[in-house]
Amino acid sequence: MSQLEMRGVSVTYGRAVAVAPFTETVTSGEWLGLIGPNGAGKSSVLRAVVGLVGSTGDVLVDGEVLAGRSSRRRAQLIAYVPQEPLIPDDMTGAEYVLLGRSPYVGYFSSPTRHDRESVAGVLERLDLGPFAHRRLGTLSGGERQRLVIARALAQEAPILLLDEPTSALDIGHQQQVLELVEELRQQEELTVVAAMHDLTLAAQYGDRILLMDAGSIVAEGPAREVLTSDRIASLYGARVRVLEDGETLAVVPVRA
Repeated sequence: MSQLEMRGVSVTYGRAVAVAPFTETVTSGEWLGLIGPNGAGKSSVLRAVVGLVGSTGDVLVDGEVLAGRSSRRRAQLIAYVPQEPLIPDDMTGAEYVLLGRSPYVGYFSSPTRHDRESVAGVLERLDLGPFAHRRLGTLSGGERQRLVIARALAQEAPILLLDEPTSALDIGHQQQVLELVEELRQQEELTVVAAMHDLTLAAQYGDRILLMDAGSIVAEGPAREVLTSDRIASLYGARVRVLEDGETLAVVPVRA
């Protein structure tokens, strides 16, 4: 269980501001859904947290400032599923997921029995056993995306960042992946930050929703307060109807 804190985190690309000074705390065991139109800054926030882009401000885990920490130390604290991962075609599924154990394997050491058992367990829970010995280049986009998520879960970090984790998955595997993340969150108080385009899924799984536009926070809070038809129309340029039955909130497109 770990708390993630961002204090005045800002990202610029040249003269373009991708993320204005961003301050937010994600408490231990919370699921924060990041939403917003294309270019809102969601991915840049996640990339700044894991140190993949230059940024100003501070990122802290349980009060520990991550600036200057080794990539190994960051990986022990935060697992990250990128939107467009680099996947080597000639590696098997099991070999790829085993890379998630790298933060715990010494430079001159080999993976332990625990490392291999962790990988086998994640592959089983995501129904990926049949792909353990398949080369990644022979798999579909959705199958490879599930392996990317499996690699992050095998990392066993207390904080999980997801950037569009279900974009290439069918509805059944979307539910399978998100339910597994939710199960781990409940059992192990995993802290989750997920950038998602699907507003209905973000509403169903996020404890709290943070809506971004042009690098800034526009609204945050429970899904029913953030996801209004007027706000979605204004930011996304979309005609939608927001439906709620007391337990589930759904954002449904409406034809003109």
